[in-house]
Amino acid sequence: MAATTTSSFSIPVLAKAAFTGRECPNRRRRITPEAGHALEILGHAVEYLTDEFVYEDGALSARNAQLQAVQILMALNRQVYFACPEVPTFAERCRTLLHLHSA
Repeated sequence: MAATTTSSFSIPVLAKAAFTGRECPNRRRRITPEAGHALEILGHAVEYLTDEFVYEDGALSARNAQLQAVQILMALNRQVYFACPEVPTFAERCRTLLHLHSA
């Protein structure tokens, strides 16, 4: 089940927190203004919740609602980021250019 926001990204109710391994985490990504705005808002929300958690001296437990909310927001942040297309490396661009000229 998913809820939609005002952006084109859907928010799954139970977002996966684990890295799937398909994406390369060290590659640069082309982030659209919409995705950048979503990343900024999610980052501020994560920061706010963690600051509140530290300020309230919350207990570290798996059932803490604030920690669960932070985990969901961080998973959504990764989902938005990995939805952005990867920027081709210099080598990939050179190979594409050479293939175009050799054909």
